Amino acid sequence: MTANPRRQLRPTDVKRLNRTWRRNTEGRLALIVESVTGPFNIGSIFRTAAAFGADRIWLAGNATPPTNPKAQKTALGTDRLVSWEEPVPVTEAVRAAKADGFRVVAVELTGDAVPLHEAELSGDVCLVVGSEDHGCSPALLEAADAVCYIPQVGRVGSFNVGVATAIAVAEVRRREWAALGPARAAGPE
Repeated sequence: MTANPRRQLRPTDVKRLNRTWRRNTEGRLALIVESVTGPFNIGSIFRTAAAFGADRIWLAGNATPPTNPKAQKTALGTDRLVSWEEPVPVTEAVRAAKADGFRVVAVELTGDAVPLHEAELSGDVCLVVGSEDHGCSPALLEAADAVCYIPQVGRVGSFNVGVATAIAVAEVRRREWAALGPARAAGPE
């Protein structure tokens, strides 16, 4: 009898698999989180950023820091795996990201936004997400290099900011890995 190939991987196998993906990831990824105040959203964003290897998160406006006890419940300690900056005015965060060599791409519904799947997301990218209620501020949108949106076909007007962040971050990495082709892509053995 042969072993079931669909068994869940053991922790050592998961570490090995993740290490392979990490070796095939070269692009730097960062986030600017503007005025996201929900601690569970902050925790989710930090956990997603850590899982996808983000280099840094700049908090802007009145964003809740990941040290908030409710944010910690969702982040599960992942805030220690991603460098982050205390909240500053959003234009300062954008300036810092650009000075660090990132292309700043806001995730927002605007008249000139392109669909996420068509956005220029190669190289070193800093994605920007805005508050739960109002999205990205006009100052942020003016300072960003580009704007993209996540297409939706349902009857809901927008995603939760934590979910939107996860979708956009996953798309950045997916594109990088897809460009490697199947020969270099990682998979379980």
